[in-house]
Amino acid sequence: MAMHDLTPFDPPPFLYYFNGSYGDRVVRMTSGSSKTRSAASMAAKPTPKKAAKRPEPRWKSSSARTPEEYLAALPSDRRQAVGRLREVLRGNLPEGFEEAIDYGMLSYVVPHSLYPAGYHVDPKRPLPFIALASQKQYVSLYHLGLYDGPLLAWFRTAWPKHSRARLDLGKCCLRLRNLDEIPYGLIGELAGRMTPRQWIETYKAALGNR
Repeated sequence: MAMHDLTPFDPPPFLYYFNGSYGDRVVRMTSGSSKTRSAASMAAKPTPKKAAKRPEPRWKSSSARTPEEYLAALPSDRRQAVGRLREVLRGNLPEGFEEAIDYGMLSYVVPHSLYPAGYHVDPKRPLPFIALASQKQYVSLYHLGLYDGPLLAWFRTAWPKHSRARLDLGKCCLRLRNLDEIPYGLIGELAGRMTPRQWIETYKAALGNR
């Protein structure tokens, strides 16, 4: 699906999101075949020329500049769920990732202090990894490591042990429709399974295979 085909309420395609220009607002955290390309190889597209032509996605719906502003603008039920997911991510992501706001979403990136080369499409930007967003009909969690990577099989097997809700998972977009059945513990474990260094190496390997 092309970006211009999206309705204002479609979830942002994770790969398009990470291939676009990255926002400047960052908050320090303390704590085969063309059909089977890896997460990092998908993140390595498109070329800078194509990225420069891409319009700002129409699914951007928040003007929040900080995570606190983002949460404050949500309905109470979404605020509670997204806020708890944010806490889970911040509490379980390995040290080194940073939290940012971009395109109206909460995002978790590898900063330039750990990967000076930055995102190859725009080296001034940090390397993206996870994003969290409240959509019209569900909460979305985007995780590049789930795209045809070693985490995918583990996550599919573990899901029914932690939630009664049906697993609604795209290529790397987890759609959380039932807020009462969000498996926070499992998502926390998922967040902790890849370090910034591991993601950097996966990303660099994909760039070398382009």
